[in-house]
Amino acid sequence: MRLMTSRERIVAAMDLQEPDRVPVMCQLSMGHYLVNLGLGPADYWLHNDPIVEAFLQLAERYLFDGILINLPGRNPDAADCVDRIETGEDARIIHYTDGGRCVCPYDDLANHIEPPKMSIDEIDPDLLFYEDPHTPGGLKTPPFYYDLKPYQWTAEELFPEYMFTIIDRVLEAVGDRLSVHSEVFSPFTQLLERAGYEGALMGLIQAPEKCHAMLQAYTRGTSALARKQAARGVDAVLISSAFAGGGFISRNMYEQFVMPYEKQVATAIKQTGVKAYTHTCGAIGDRLDLMAATGIDGVDTMDPPPLGNTELADAKKQIGDKLFLKGNIDPVNVLLNGSVEDVRRDAIQKLEAAKQGGGYILSSACSVAPRVPPENLMILHEVVDEFGRY
Repeated sequence: MRLMTSRERIVAAMDLQEPDRVPVMCQLSMGHYLVNLGLGPADYWLHNDPIVEAFLQLAERYLFDGILINLPGRNPDAADCVDRIETGEDARIIHYTDGGRCVCPYDDLANHIEPPKMSIDEIDPDLLFYEDPHTPGGLKTPPFYYDLKPYQWTAEELFPEYMFTIIDRVLEAVGDRLSVHSEVFSPFTQLLERAGYEGALMGLIQAPEKCHAMLQAYTRGTSALARKQAARGVDAVLISSAFAGGGFISRNMYEQFVMPYEKQVATAIKQTGVKAYTHTCGAIGDRLDLMAATGIDGVDTMDPPPLGNTELADAKKQIGDKLFLKGNIDPVNVLLNGSVEDVRRDAIQKLEAAKQGGGYILSSACSVAPRVPPENLMILHEVVDEFGRY
């Protein structure tokens, strides 16, 4: 077999084929970029250049076969909305001209102070479309709008052209060498972010019809954004549905409040000719078949015990002939707290469990924590080069 490019490896694995070797591609936490590249936490939060370079530099350092773009592009006029940036011991705090504040830790994802939460009763589903807490402006109370400056919008007009800048620039930089994936938040994730975790979960029980209306509104927006990302030239769109695991909702609730909407999003993505896969944290071992039934092409994370309950060999047996599998290396007990030899041993075990027949991408189960030793990630390429050949 000829030597493939990294992009060809990922694409082949997503097509359930055997590439020349198992590809490796981890999702890095934003804190990991900050710690290992010395980025200014407020600079990366407000501007495109630092995060584009971060994606490229660490993909090259760790010899990953792909890059996940999990932040939207920043408004080129973002600085106009900043009153001042305060330097603290643990973080920099952005003070916006509208009075809002955003805490930017030196080793973690930025977050807005007291982000707006609304009760299910207060929310008008007709005003919803798509919400992203990872824009510099965070979530909004009515009127809903995107990013920092309020403006009127209708449907897909919500998404300004600049929000695709990071995707475009990474694609331009890597060409056909690496596989580039984008990310959208699932309707269920947006529901929990908008109403707060407790409020949203109670809403599923106390106001199910209202929740269904909200989820359908978010599905329209999520599908529209996913199609726009796909049109930029990514190989896959990741549906980030972190809260759909057994730690939050039952299998029955998954069928009611997650499946119908993620199926619509997956269909919209696949109609563009791009792959769709889902990232769900924690315990998903009891719902792998339901995830497959949404029509996605692959499953990401697959947290192993004790973080979750997914045994990779079992997942391979259940859905490996239908979906590509990505993940299952314990990001805490192995990558963060383990030695290089621990990581090497675990990675070899993952290859043994899922390599056969293709369709596997070696990866951390969930995001790589900020202080995971770089050498624990560098060993992954060595492992696939030695043990991941077909």
